[in-house]
Amino acid sequence: MGRVTVNQNRSLNQSRTGNQNRPGEEWNRDPGGHPLARVQKGAGLEPGDSIPSVFVPRAMLHPTLYRKRIDRVEGSPKGGDWVAVYSTEGAPTPQLFAYGLFNDRAEIAVRLVRWWGQSPDDAFIDEMLRRAVSLRQDCLKLDNVTNAYRLIHAESDGFPGLVVDRYGDTLSAEVFSLGMYQRSKAIIERLAAMVGTKHWLIQASPMFLSQEGYDATSYASEGIPSSVVIEEKGTRFRVHFESSHKTGFFCDQRENRLKLAELAEGKSVLDLCCYTGGFSIQAAKLGKASEVIGVDLDEEPLKLAKKNADLNQVRVKFAQSDAFAYMRDMQRLGKLFDIVVLDPPKLIRNRAEYEEGAKKHFDLNRLAMQLVKPGGLLLTCSCAGLLPDHEFLQMLRSAAKATGFDSEGRPCPPRTAQILWRQAAAADHPVLAHCPETDYLKSVWIRLW
Repeated sequence: MGRVTVNQNRSLNQSRTGNQNRPGEEWNRDPGGHPLARVQKGAGLEPGDSIPSVFVPRAMLHPTLYRKRIDRVEGSPKGGDWVAVYSTEGAPTPQLFAYGLFNDRAEIAVRLVRWWGQSPDDAFIDEMLRRAVSLRQDCLKLDNVTNAYRLIHAESDGFPGLVVDRYGDTLSAEVFSLGMYQRSKAIIERLAAMVGTKHWLIQASPMFLSQEGYDATSYASEGIPSSVVIEEKGTRFRVHFESSHKTGFFCDQRENRLKLAELAEGKSVLDLCCYTGGFSIQAAKLGKASEVIGVDLDEEPLKLAKKNADLNQVRVKFAQSDAFAYMRDMQRLGKLFDIVVLDPPKLIRNRAEYEEGAKKHFDLNRLAMQLVKPGGLLLTCSCAGLLPDHEFLQMLRSAAKATGFDSEGRPCPPRTAQILWRQAAAADHPVLAHCPETDYLKSVWIRLW
């Protein structure tokens, strides 16, 4: 049972070679590494493909199969190959229950894509893409609100290790797994044809080499612009692909930005870790806040934040500073705000960083709470999937009760906190019920006295 053969009675009408145009020179970066990582393959299994087999003790619905759970592998799969996954539990012979993508160098050895004996051919890939598009366009009707939203949210849409965001006429993809990386060009070209976009970009996650064991080249369609302007409820933002984090913009915070705009009229707003100014500019433009200050440590995002403010003809003060240092300065000056937004980068990237990251969350929130006027609001967030909801809430309770001391040694009294709203990522970032890791973003609106 080393290999199984996929039999399909259908014709292949679509080329599997992908776009033959050369990518723009700025994207054609090849850091070297194992040549398998630079291979681009067709989206699904070809008819007649013979694939290796993986055997595990029992069937599973979770799409992540770790190396330590595998009993044996037959058929010598290479990195990125499709494999058939069998359960050895109960039946006299192993039972095929899923197909997945294999990585011989990663702890996540197989990322499961399709279950219960049906092969993941091109027709299946197209159906999954149509489902993903329909959720955003037909169900959520996001085109009425914005031209920037997530089209594929990795495991939640059936593409483990691949996220794709739409920014106007451009699709921007970030890839986390070798198997999806090798098929990302074929997938994104099919997706672009469905939604009618002109350009696309594919980049590997910064952690790709350490997690997947391979280097990866970036790909882009010919003539892709270096930046695009998107709109969210009439507010415009420029997304610069080459210098931005992840796919270029944080679509997951859309609903929190609009909530902030509803609450900000005539208010003073402090936006900590503001990146390119998403919260700051929505507070000023759509929310008509009386004062907005955006703070970030990195110079390049702040340059773009200032351009975004100019693009919308709003006044926002941006400060380049460490958030801790800035909050202590405001505390020393006795400066308070009606609304404070705290949206730090991921502080817990792996279990080894948990203790230090949790302490940073506590210290940031304790300081931020001291800068909120009595009766004012704090929006605090964490994108660390390893920090469970209940522990994040417990940390916030502890931060509210903590007294601490200001820069002059005077005690800071505890705050009375009322939790008003708890918000996950925007709905175009759905959570897969049997994959809780897809529920990564935690946002809490708190009223403080």
